[in-house]
Amino acid sequence: MVRKLVNVLVLIPVGIVLIVLSVANRQSVTLALNPFRPEDSMLSLTAPFFVYLFLAVILGMVIGSLATWFSQGKHRKRARTEAREAVKWHTEADKQKSRAEAIAAQAVVPVSK
Repeated sequence: MVRKLVNVLVLIPVGIVLIVLSVANRQSVTLALNPFRPEDSMLSLTAPFFVYLFLAVILGMVIGSLATWFSQGKHRKRARTEAREAVKWHTEADKQKSRAEAIAAQAVVPVSK
């Protein structure tokens, strides 16, 4: 339900905006990578402007994802450590429980009248 709501309220308007930007920015633009000789054709790329817009958005998403991944590394490491510790303590609790049951079984003494 929430996923459908996100699709309707966020993704569809974003898609519409991207389509409008693509249609409005169809003219070719030259990206010159040589700042000293911009007319150099070896280090230049000509493409429609919306291609550069999409590449910028994709690059920003990748860089943002990587930054988030690396910044949350300490939290993932802590979660792994605590999960291992929880398993260790559950194993110890099971051992102690079985030990207590064994002791209780041995301690059962018949009651004499």
